[in-house]
Amino acid sequence: MNFTDSLDILLVHCQGESGNVLIGGAPEIPGATMLEKMNHLNEVDPSLRLFLTREPRAQVVHTTNLLVPPTRPDADAGFIVLQPDRAHPMSGSNCICVVTALLESGRVPMVEPETVVRLDTAAGLIVARARCENGRCLSVSLDNVPAFVARLDALVQTPDWGSIRADIAFGGVFYAQIDVDQIGLGIVPQQARALAEAGMRIKALLAEQIAVQHPQIASLNDIAYVMFRDYRPDGSVNTCTTLKPGRVDRSPCGTGSSANLAVLHARGQVRTGDKRLSHSIIGGTFTAEMLGETTVGDHPAVLPRITGQGYVFGRQHLRLDPGDPFAQGFAMSDTWGPQVDQL
Repeated sequence: MNFTDSLDILLVHCQGESGNVLIGGAPEIPGATMLEKMNHLNEVDPSLRLFLTREPRAQVVHTTNLLVPPTRPDADAGFIVLQPDRAHPMSGSNCICVVTALLESGRVPMVEPETVVRLDTAAGLIVARARCENGRCLSVSLDNVPAFVARLDALVQTPDWGSIRADIAFGGVFYAQIDVDQIGLGIVPQQARALAEAGMRIKALLAEQIAVQHPQIASLNDIAYVMFRDYRPDGSVNTCTTLKPGRVDRSPCGTGSSANLAVLHARGQVRTGDKRLSHSIIGGTFTAEMLGETTVGDHPAVLPRITGQGYVFGRQHLRLDPGDPFAQGFAMSDTWGPQVDQL
């Protein structure tokens, strides 16, 4: 990475989850597709991601979404999710942040009462419908990539909780979805640290015990997140997605809610036209709607629509001092926890 001008960043959150959007000043990222660009950031040159997502310029909960020109003619913009551990292909809450930032900054013209925004991501084309009024983006509905189940009730052997069951499903990335009562915890803010630590331990065990592979995208071949869940009597779900280095998603998690919709469909509990509400650990909500059915390879799949709201609350300018000894940031165990040893 080599830049002399400042980086222009809009500060955005979706239901409390950070999803800042880098709107100007970034270097060009090599790659003919968004997937190739993401792989370059992960495998060749991570310096931009490290600069943006680690101390002293950011904290472990920060995400910055990198806007790039689309690599396909049917998209209005492209973006890559930059987090402290790596670049990721897709995130529902971050997608909502990106659409909100594009429209409220005027980078994509806002049409009231609804603006359609098509986004190029490493997971595929995302079509977003934004409800707009008086120059504000009041909600964003994402027609996500097809979501499918890889395995239901997969057994995971753990030293802490014995044998537990996990539903392995894809909603943009692969999830292990686990009923939280299996680990003796609840999805409440007071237990966020315990949930995060449990999620990290289970994620490491999943990597040893369960293999996944997207049938059409070779590089999507790992379980990215553990999502704990707890169903309410009305059919809605409490969610807690755990992320490296050891924290919990503040939002209800759009890709996780998509994966959950695929699980419910596989169990015969939803059909086309049905909606389910997802609640986050801090009380935020997304609506997950099943638009239809399709297939991904040999897997039956659902077409999910996720609706939520993002908020632009500020702006930031960053620059790299050539003499800065922490140009690629640093990670400390007081905030990263034991995951810092895996960097």
